[in-house]
Amino acid sequence: MPHIKDLAQLARHIAAHHGWDAARAFKAYTLDDADGATLSRTGLDLLKVFPALDDPAPALSAALAVSLEKRMPDAPVHVVTGALLVEGVPVLEAHSWVMVGSHVADIALFRLAYCASGPAELSRHVHRVFGEGKALYVDHWSRTKRSGLTYRPEAVLDAETLNARMAQAYRLIAPGN
Repeated sequence: MPHIKDLAQLARHIAAHHGWDAARAFKAYTLDDADGATLSRTGLDLLKVFPALDDPAPALSAALAVSLEKRMPDAPVHVVTGALLVEGVPVLEAHSWVMVGSHVADIALFRLAYCASGPAELSRHVHRVFGEGKALYVDHWSRTKRSGLTYRPEAVLDAETLNARMAQAYRLIAPGN
């Protein structure tokens, strides 16, 4: 599947799944300090209750998106799937992250990098560039390459897929319910 090369293409994918109003909101949104703080707090709260998984990105990204939609109702929040590259080399071909407007919010990046089963290239890069003890990666999509990371979107999740992933996340957070 061809990857999405710029924000205009990503907006067209958003429009295809969520309508043109959602695409316009995505393109117009600017992450301010208040929403940035809410994003950080929400991500950290989720990481406290989420169990360790070999591939936490699908469920964690869905849980973050749904939580942000409730806490930041005016922000355009979308789960995107695609590849994550480190220094131009693909390390995760099927990764998921959240886009809040033009900002990448990757709640699984550091979990994957710090766990023994994560890709070695990702682990080395994260330890070298970010160090230990990080939890949530947030940056403007156009600036991620400055950190040696390239997020290469291929699809935007529709509501049905997001709901299925959120159901999976809920089962992981609250087993037995």
